[in-house]
Amino acid sequence: MSDTLQLGTAAETTAPERPPRSRESWADVAKGACILLVVLWHVITKDYLQVDWHLPVPLPGAWGLLGEQLLPLRMPLFFAISGMFAVGAVGRSWRVLGRSKVAKFGYLYAVWLLIHTFVLALVPDFDTARASGPLQLLEQLTITPSNLWYLLALAVYFTVAKAVRRLPTTLVLTVALALSVVVAADLLATPGNRGGLYQNLVFFLAGVRLRPVVERLANAANWRRLALLGGGYALGLAGLRLVPGTGPLVSVVAVAFGVTAAALAARSLVVARVLGGIGRRTLPIYVLHMPILAICHAVLIGPMDRADPPMQLLLAVTEPVLLTVVVTWFCLALERSLPAVLVDLPGRAKRPAVTG
Repeated sequence: MSDTLQLGTAAETTAPERPPRSRESWADVAKGACILLVVLWHVITKDYLQVDWHLPVPLPGAWGLLGEQLLPLRMPLFFAISGMFAVGAVGRSWRVLGRSKVAKFGYLYAVWLLIHTFVLALVPDFDTARASGPLQLLEQLTITPSNLWYLLALAVYFTVAKAVRRLPTTLVLTVALALSVVVAADLLATPGNRGGLYQNLVFFLAGVRLRPVVERLANAANWRRLALLGGGYALGLAGLRLVPGTGPLVSVVAVAFGVTAAALAARSLVVARVLGGIGRRTLPIYVLHMPILAICHAVLIGPMDRADPPMQLLLAVTEPVLLTVVVTWFCLALERSLPAVLVDLPGRAKRPAVTG
């Protein structure tokens, strides 16, 4: 994509940055898996669970439960990888960082928010937040980000990472983790996607400050460690309902699990090629999947509501995966037709790169 996005890896392609040794494997595999999980989550919540199912078994609830269990993993892992690849950019001058990262991601957020607002207005029955007037649009542009909040978060996170660059790592991560815990415990108002912006700062900063630790974790991946981390993740999920505010701690284990799983999966040439390829082309998926999903939902919801029981049963099992694949394919197919000004700042815009 453009210099820094590839969605989950802000600043991956910035010139002086040294890619990690396993850049071509686990990092891209993790990114590819995460963006697919993001699309799957939106398919489940905004399409699949809106269907009028007539089934003797609770399959829709099972899909919804699965999506919820992955919440501590998806965006925290994305931001941890983003932080890893932001190290070189954060070390640059404020002027360079301000234009190449802060202004760029703020610009992309504003442009795509306007596009989403227009397109989603054409499908008013699609269940997602959209601005219905100038004041709501201004709110989404500033203090209450939309579904595109990842782009705005990057602009904010780069600024914070640069501002605290000379402070001790322990202090920086402790304060960021405390903010995440406060939000997870519902002690701070977080309308819209503001909560995600607050909660994930710690993972971006951890990626910046602890990059060698993450690389060592990936290099030392084995099946025994994956099982232990998976068990810890499962126990953490079980304890979330009992101990409010522990979500960020569960996400720490989930990120370690995700890095280990990606490192092991990347040893397969097929997985590395497929998921790694997706992981290197995540910007179009991120910015395009919601409008495409909205259109697919408008076309499919009626026939799915009226389908006979055998067909509904088949769709209840397969539709989330099938629609995730279809939406992702459309996003990637449209990638090359995106005008350059939709992937970078005007004046320096270029085609999205397909390699990191």
